[in-house]
Amino acid sequence: VQLQASGGGLVEAGGSLRLSCAASVPFFVINDMGWYRQSPGKQREWVASITSGGNTNYADLVKGRFTISRDGAKNTVYLQMNSPKPDDTAVYYCYARPRATMINSWGQGTLVTVSS
Repeated sequence: VQLQASGGGLVEAGGSLRLSCAASVPFFVINDMGWYRQSPGKQREWVASITSGGNTNYADLVKGRFTISRDGAKNTVYLQMNSPKPDDTAVYYCYARPRATMINSWGQGTLVTVSS
């Protein structure tokens, strides 16, 4: 699975930003897709995921502020970031876990910087 992430950039705290992750395969071959993030000096942490059935899950740190969704026609998953905080500044990586392997494939990462 190849993944192409986009949408990162500079956003003010309290603003909004949408990340996109386009997969090279259709959703029916994927168990789940989502996002992790990594800040300087910190380990990569899970942010949100969506299953092939459309079930969503969020890390407590972003619950209520971020929304993950998908467009099956475009094989694309989105992360809508509302009311971001400076602590959300990180490189965001999308992943996809194919049913055949159950091993994450990773996108290239997109930098999100939230200014205070």
